[in-house]
Amino acid sequence: MILASTASAGTTWPSWFLVVAAVLVSGLLLVGPALRRRYPVACWLLFGFPVACCRVIRTWRPLMAGCGLAVSRRPALTVVSGLVGKGAPPPQPLVPRFGFIRPTAGGFWLLARLLPGQVPDDFVKAAPAMAEAWEVHAVRVLSQKPGTVRITASVIDPLAYPRIPKQREPVQLLRVAVGALETGAAWVIDLRRIPHWLIVGATRSGKSTLINALVAGLAPQPVALVGVDCKGGMELSLYEPRLSALATNREQAVRLLAALVDLTLDRMTVCRAARVRNIWGLPEHERPVPVVVIVDEIAELFLIASRNEKDEAHAAGTALIRLAQLGAALGVFLVVAGQRVGSDLGPGVTALRAQLGGRVCHRVADPGTAEMALGDLNPDALKAAQAITPEQAGTAVLASGDGWERARSHLITEADAEAIAAEYAHLTPHLPELLDAK
Repeated sequence: MILASTASAGTTWPSWFLVVAAVLVSGLLLVGPALRRRYPVACWLLFGFPVACCRVIRTWRPLMAGCGLAVSRRPALTVVSGLVGKGAPPPQPLVPRFGFIRPTAGGFWLLARLLPGQVPDDFVKAAPAMAEAWEVHAVRVLSQKPGTVRITASVIDPLAYPRIPKQREPVQLLRVAVGALETGAAWVIDLRRIPHWLIVGATRSGKSTLINALVAGLAPQPVALVGVDCKGGMELSLYEPRLSALATNREQAVRLLAALVDLTLDRMTVCRAARVRNIWGLPEHERPVPVVVIVDEIAELFLIASRNEKDEAHAAGTALIRLAQLGAALGVFLVVAGQRVGSDLGPGVTALRAQLGGRVCHRVADPGTAEMALGDLNPDALKAAQAITPEQAGTAVLASGDGWERARSHLITEADAEAIAAEYAHLTPHLPELLDAK
């Protein structure tokens, strides 16, 4: 009797295991979509990432051979994928080695070591093939250090429905999360690190939404916001309750920019007297308030139709260049925006562009504007910006000396921006030297 019971239990156990496994799989199939919507990162790490790792490991060798990244172990032998000669097994080529596959919130990344004679561009050209083989949205290849590349894969397009990352640290002065990067991380504009920015984009490309997000993040901070909007103030007047000064035509803009230069020179005198190199070296109670100058539609400042306008345009351009050269150390920061920026607007635009270390390029109407914004920083960033379609409103390519990224700003409507400006109007610093310039 005891032997019979043991044999019966031994036969029943696999059946129960199969039933339980079938129930679990059915449950996951039923609730999987809901779980992915509610906990996308957790579902990716638990289920998607292991599958992706297996796919990378399984396809790595044939992928390298098919993309011409495999090297024969015999110098005189050319390796052709799938070639077998005289019944002998095909030679096993030497392929680049890769390290641990590390997960991200919406994909994964790994480091690959280049073989002798290879350059990072060889892997950049193979990125589309990697995306197809690994069944992911996109693959980007960046040079990590000499002899090594970083391969980053995005499973889905994180810019289609950007998620607002949770704030994990206290808000820092002049630092604003304005959107999401293609990697899934927060898109942060830090004016202390990169003090001056150029933002370009055609109508309805997302340029105004980005400025709205930037102003919404700066409004609660102890900073002065100054606007220059030569289109009659149609754009920046939304924030007027929170602006310390606003110029709505070129004549006002010239006076306001000249007053800002004088303010910067006064701060220089204070720093020199205190024997410090910038305002951040002053005691906190003596430190002047930072000033963020937002210039909308830069072309309106530089376009000329008469001799008098030529003098005004030259004066405005000279003042902007001086602010860009002196302002970072003295607490004056520039955010210059426009639909079109080109060398045809005059040499002042090119000189100003050279001082704006941060660049953001949305979809533009002419290639010259994208070239002006990104061409001197990174040719790959320029190609990515030119590939933005009208359906990708809000998507932009941002570049600086640190590299480039695709990003998308959070949707801050005009009504939202107006409400935020009114809510924090009581924080507007009083700068009499700027008000006298109007």
